Amino acid sequence: MVDAPGWRDDEEPHAFLIGGRRVGVAEVLDRWLGADHRYVKLRGDDGAVYILRHDERRGAWELAVYDRSI
Repeated sequence: MVDAPGWRDDEEPHAFLIGGRRVGVAEVLDRWLGADHRYVKLRGDDGAVYILRHDERRGAWELAVYDRSI
């Protein structure tokens, strides 16, 4: 489970929490809409690349991809 406080539909996330650890967003790399989810690919301030997906029906965020090697 991922928490992206302050996220609204017309904004990009500025930071998110994973297991109590705060990751700042250094750069939004891409964004797209899927059938049931909204996706945001970003580079965290820790240098890793993340893809977060948002289930708009449940209002819940999930970590879809984490890649430290990119």
